[in-house]
Amino acid sequence: MIPDQWYVILNSEEVKKNKIIGMTRLGENMIAWRDSDGIASVMSDKCPHRGVALSLSKMKNECIVCPFHGFEYDITGACKLIPAIGKGAKPPNALHVKTYPTREENGFIYIWWGEKHDDYPPVPWFESIGTELVYASQKDHWSTHYSRAIENQLDVVHLPFIHRTTIGRGNRTLVNGPIAVEENKWPGDHLINLWVYNELDNGQTPKKPSEMPVPKVRPSLQFRFGNLWQNIISNKIRIVIAFAPIDNENTMMYIRFYHSMKTPIIRQLFGWLGNLSNFVIERQDRRVVITQRPFRPDLEIREILIPGDNPVILYRKIRKSLIGNKIPLSVNS
Repeated sequence: MIPDQWYVILNSEEVKKNKIIGMTRLGENMIAWRDSDGIASVMSDKCPHRGVALSLSKMKNECIVCPFHGFEYDITGACKLIPAIGKGAKPPNALHVKTYPTREENGFIYIWWGEKHDDYPPVPWFESIGTELVYASQKDHWSTHYSRAIENQLDVVHLPFIHRTTIGRGNRTLVNGPIAVEENKWPGDHLINLWVYNELDNGQTPKKPSEMPVPKVRPSLQFRFGNLWQNIISNKIRIVIAFAPIDNENTMMYIRFYHSMKTPIIRQLFGWLGNLSNFVIERQDRRVVITQRPFRPDLEIREILIPGDNPVILYRKIRKSLIGNKIPLSVNS
């Protein structure tokens, strides 16, 4: 995983008051819970005393209570009570549960994966999604590394094949470009803007990215590191996916359908239809993507890439620069 990044790990609605949720994210067992003010905290699912899973805990007095020996930990991870030494005794500072810097924005729970700091960059999001848009949400498990799932959403070559009955209808197999450009809005920000120009193959030669000027219109797709992607269908309709890494071979896909319908009945119906469409399309992808090997595409896999893979190449280059791994890239131009 790329260090020193904000990652979406859960939908906000999954973390409820008076309930501790356990999950695996970024290869580590974690818990998430809220205090009485609704503030969310994400911690290691391991008591520092004897290593028991804190996901089995109950909540009491703004603390979680370890099920093994009754140790109480507050939202910062500090031990506030050890019953065996009495209420008046101060627990040692070493009894502290590992916590992850946590933010809750945009209906998501984010954690910072990396070194802790006094100040952090903004959590990744898309400025073009305003409060006038509402969303319907679903999640799905993919048995693959999260970067494989991300690359699939940057891959415009596969559309008329995997999605020939849905968004790939029309047999537009010839790929012009595509144009993929990195943009940085603040220090540490890495945003990929992608424009798609697929068309019918009538014997013409496709244009290379270098032969096409960067357009002034909005991009078709965007990906922002750590793990957020959007498909800009129109000003009022967006698809957003958060690729929450579980471990090196599993990803939880949080998929949202954004729209502007506000009337309750219409909103519910439109959201249901959007979710259904997203489910059909992502399952078409999943069937194929989970067969890719190796799971992590930033290893020496020696794929032979083509010009249409330009967005994937850009993603891998940025990923390489952020994690320092050597990624072999081969492009037939």
